[in-house]
Amino acid sequence: MSRETNRNYKDTIFRMLFKEPDNALSLYNALNRTSYKDIKKLQFNTLENAIYMNIKNDISFLIMNQLNLYEHQSTYTQNMPLRDLLYVSDILQEYVKEKSLYSSRRINLPNPHFVVFYNGTERKPEKLEYRLSDSFFITEEEPELELKVTVLNINQGMNTDLKEKCKILKEYMIYVDKVRNYTKLMPLNNAVEKAVEECIKENVLKEFLSKQRAEVIKMSIYEYDEEKELRIIRADEREIGKEIGRKEGEESARKLGIMVLIDVLNELNAPKDIVLEKVSEKFEISREEAEEYLNCK
Repeated sequence: MSRETNRNYKDTIFRMLFKEPDNALSLYNALNRTSYKDIKKLQFNTLENAIYMNIKNDISFLIMNQLNLYEHQSTYTQNMPLRDLLYVSDILQEYVKEKSLYSSRRINLPNPHFVVFYNGTERKPEKLEYRLSDSFFITEEEPELELKVTVLNINQGMNTDLKEKCKILKEYMIYVDKVRNYTKLMPLNNAVEKAVEECIKENVLKEFLSKQRAEVIKMSIYEYDEEKELRIIRADEREIGKEIGRKEGEESARKLGIMVLIDVLNELNAPKDIVLEKVSEKFEISREEAEEYLNCK
């Protein structure tokens, strides 16, 4: 199975856990300081087309007239407001499909809330907020279109109160940490197997890991491999950016050097032919290029 196909049809561990109504409700209660117990109040959005570049939103559900879109990420991205805008547009389109948009009566909509649970290896604050307007070319004091995404760092030592209130989220991070730590000591396959076995013995996600052991191991290997691959891509992007910056810096310095030499020769009243000759020789450019610089003065 190709990576693209895998991504389209396989869950992530986070999604596998929190697509269970009890777990989703627990996470919602922990975030909102509520204590709802009736899972019938919770209605998952099951849109198959609510995707962006073949990647589905992790968890989205309605409860008490609120639309909640939760996303787990192990790689840092500032494009979540745009992605969530695309997700929520699909969901709301489905929500109003039986209603007339041309009606004189206002169509009431559920209040949307967007949260990202970050557990990547890059050091990030405990809480961040991304805004869609941050991506706009022109900064406006009151943008006419806005979407805010709250990013919560759930790594060790971060948002501990939230994890204490949501047992599944806490145990999920214990499992993730075990996998990451063991991959430093042994091959990935062995690390995942050991983490699963150890968590079951320690009563961490015990029922979930016991029932879906094979799928969890397979998915964990894929997720960790994908996370590593994305980190490599990000590192390559940074290096490319540095190289572009270096080259741009060198080019700017070169242009400045040419202009300074032209200024000096002009102050010495050097004939045009001598100026062109000296600039061409010093900076290894053609006389035509040297004349373009001279004409800029």
